[in-house]
Amino acid sequence: MLNAQEALQRLKEGNERFVTQMTQQELASEKRRLNLLEGQSPFAIILGCSDSRVPAEIIFDQGLGDLFVIRVAGNIVAPSQVGSIEFAVETFGTPLVVVLGHNSCGAIKATLNAIKNPEQEPSHNLMSIVSRIRPSLETLVETDLQHNEKDLMKFAVRANIRTSVSQIRYSSPYLETQIQSGKLMVVGAQYSLEEGKIHFFEG
Repeated sequence: MLNAQEALQRLKEGNERFVTQMTQQELASEKRRLNLLEGQSPFAIILGCSDSRVPAEIIFDQGLGDLFVIRVAGNIVAPSQVGSIEFAVETFGTPLVVVLGHNSCGAIKATLNAIKNPEQEPSHNLMSIVSRIRPSLETLVETDLQHNEKDLMKFAVRANIRTSVSQIRYSSPYLETQIQSGKLMVVGAQYSLEEGKIHFFEG
């Protein structure tokens, strides 16, 4: 198993191949699929958004058995996501968690709209997502960013990613212990829909 820094480097190199269209074609081959019948050992956990334009395996140029992917609108952190991360870390020894957000995120837009227009409350189920994103965006809406929609959206996406990273780091005693012992690293990252490039927020 790779360590966290090696896993992070492998993701960066994979994204570079994706951007330059030098992808590895054998990643989903029959041989690879059959080699995984007895089990898996993913080297990274990706908590990403459900957006159809941001499929983790493709944009990181990884294949069958490489990534343990959790997708939910707005890349939010709820008990089920934390439990899934705990499972992968404990079962497979996966050393890296990446919270992957992206620009033009619909969940972020819905949250900003709910903050600005409280009379237009989303459906009950959508509200369960909005309510998890909202705390990290409320202070942004009160700044001068409220007059610049583009910049507000940019900073809102980043704030939500950083909040999710913090929640993973500190909402689970088990994960916190793994991080403190150096066995696990949690970082944020943002995917650019225009460039195909992933920018990592380390530290």
